Amino acid sequence: MPLFINVNRCKMMRIVKCEPERHGEQILALLNEAILNSTALYDYKPRTPEMMTEWFSAKTTGNFPVIGIENELGDLMGFGSYGTFRAWPAYKYSVEHSVYVDARFRSQGLGKRLLQELIAAAQAQNYHILVAGIDATNAASIHLHESLGFVHCGTIRQAGFKFGRWLDLSFYELVLPTPVDPTED
Repeated sequence: MPLFINVNRCKMMRIVKCEPERHGEQILALLNEAILNSTALYDYKPRTPEMMTEWFSAKTTGNFPVIGIENELGDLMGFGSYGTFRAWPAYKYSVEHSVYVDARFRSQGLGKRLLQELIAAAQAQNYHILVAGIDATNAASIHLHESLGFVHCGTIRQAGFKFGRWLDLSFYELVLPTPVDPTED
């Protein structure tokens, strides 16, 4: 069981491996809040509990981590994960990640801590590239990624349409020193 830690201005918290039974509803709530109130997800309709079951199953099948931060009361303050970037074999060393922080706990360093955990997990799993697809107007997420060494690698203009307007999707990447010996098999 992880020990409680104090990160920046946050109260005591701990890093956890998110489990469907314990965290599924809280993750669903975070994703649905982002769908309904932001351009963090280019989706229109809230997700269902059944979709979360499929989501967790895909994470388990792909051996992709779902890392969370809980406070001392057991509330999930935020989570991050990554998954397949593109489905063709030559992309096997690249993953695309996401980080979501509950609105009540933003601006406390949680996003940075979660992203650091994802970077460490990706290196441990021998990935080479972490990709972030970020709405071009999301200055906070762009700043977070740049602060950890991500660099802008392209923008697709008018890639999405939400809230009555066109959305530009910016991509940021972090090149990791792993794997040491990449293969084509």
